[in-house]
Amino acid sequence: MEIRDLHTWPSTVEEAEAIQDRLRAMLEPGVPGPVRPRTVAGLDVSYAGDGGGVGTPLAAAVVVLDGTTLEVLEESVAVGTAAFPYVPGLFAFRELPTLLDALRNLRTTPGLLVCDGFGVAHPRRFGLACHLGVLTGLPAIGVGKTAFIGTYEQPGPRRGDSSPLRDGGEVVGRVLRTRDGVKPVFVSVGHRTDLDTACRNVLALTPEYRLPETTRRADRLSREALAG
Repeated sequence: MEIRDLHTWPSTVEEAEAIQDRLRAMLEPGVPGPVRPRTVAGLDVSYAGDGGGVGTPLAAAVVVLDGTTLEVLEESVAVGTAAFPYVPGLFAFRELPTLLDALRNLRTTPGLLVCDGFGVAHPRRFGLACHLGVLTGLPAIGVGKTAFIGTYEQPGPRRGDSSPLRDGGEVVGRVLRTRDGVKPVFVSVGHRTDLDTACRNVLALTPEYRLPETTRRADRLSREALAG
């Protein structure tokens, strides 16, 4: 699939933040998203060791699922190294070069990208899901295991219960219960979708487990690739 070449890779924090500021103007976060995407891609990255430092080996995986049956349609893996230091808020720059390699190898152009991370629920309102959405032009959302920023009240105990994730008075995501009595996930919009649709898609992707099938399968594939 095609990836837009919109920037060079930064070597400093200042350069990385400038890229985020420039690309943020290209976001389309509030448009109606794909309600029943025919294909959904999950993206995840696994690191060797503790994952710290530049040059740490990593494996990036993309798994494309049928949007209805959740059957695996295509898989792509790329192996590389962390391209940027670990800096909160700039984590995407560590993973993106290798993730984009994995995406370029796909024959399928997914209808939705689901990232293990965040979209606008980010200090600069430009997390990994935003970055991937702008570079690919595809609808993208982030589903985090824990909150990166913001405050919230616990949602109700039942599957589908939710509460707003707020930062500085702004709603930046939603805390969503995907299984009865299980810890919630943190959903945020990345690009070309709205929060209601993003949450409906996350629930459709979690028929049995807390995390979306996209994330679970991409995580497994990246770990297997890293293990060799």
